[in-house]
Amino acid sequence: MRGDKVYFEFLIVLACLAFCPGLYGQKGEHYNSPLYSPRTYDPSASVTTGLPEALKTIGIEQKLGEQLPLDTELKNEDGNTVKLGDYFNHRRPVILALVYYECPMLCNQVLNGLTGSLKGISLDAGKDYDVIALSFDARENDKPDLARGKKASYVERYGRPGAENGWHFLTGTQDSIEKVTSAAGFNFKWDDKSDQFAHAAGVMIVTPAGKMSRYFYGIDYAPRDIKFGLMESGENKVGSPAEKLLLYCYHYDPATGKYGFAILNIIRLGGVATLMGLGAMVFVFWRRNKKKVVVGTGDQDI
Repeated sequence: MRGDKVYFEFLIVLACLAFCPGLYGQKGEHYNSPLYSPRTYDPSASVTTGLPEALKTIGIEQKLGEQLPLDTELKNEDGNTVKLGDYFNHRRPVILALVYYECPMLCNQVLNGLTGSLKGISLDAGKDYDVIALSFDARENDKPDLARGKKASYVERYGRPGAENGWHFLTGTQDSIEKVTSAAGFNFKWDDKSDQFAHAAGVMIVTPAGKMSRYFYGIDYAPRDIKFGLMESGENKVGSPAEKLLLYCYHYDPATGKYGFAILNIIRLGGVATLMGLGAMVFVFWRRNKKKVVVGTGDQDI
């Protein structure tokens, strides 16, 4: 009986460790992170970046939770007038790529990188999520062949059945473009010297309600990050139960645009697994001791 008591006391201690986050000292860790550490702003300090003028005003400003203007009128790849909200009626998340179709360099790399990442995940475009490529060059609004050709190329590159229902290549007027890019935090500028747009590279994930949810930078996106972003933005309606459990062990860091281990959650899962294992051991020992007591009583009766 004394052994059983020790086991039960050990279980109580483990339960406290698993479910009391304050015991892990996480507060100090937050302030060691560049994402959470306090910053002091000195307006008198000036920093020279050495960037050309065209690059000083461009970039991607994260606007997590910002509502996209779903009533904005655009044109699809067939030249028909549509509303942005038409692509948010399927109750699934949307990947948004802000590019322009005649871009000589960066935009193709963004779409190529995105396509490669999407081919590396089990979720399907048109079934689990949608992809919207919106040109921020208003001149392409009168060139529907550009959007149509891009769609045909990337649907073929993606290579999955039903992809044509999940990939959408849109154009718009300057006013419509600015409404969407402003809400998404995407800043770009025409550069006369290079005769092309100066802009940053990245893709965003939007919730089914049209709110900005996740940002991924550059031209190469880890399939795991894209998948987790879709699952979270899809309000847990995307992905298998096993994948959702795995997502519990990761968290999104807006500073890097990537997913990393959520150490506290992993410790909690380990604590739960340990408790279940110890509980099973206690039950086995209890049953074994009970049988010994019954056998001993029977021998005494004889």
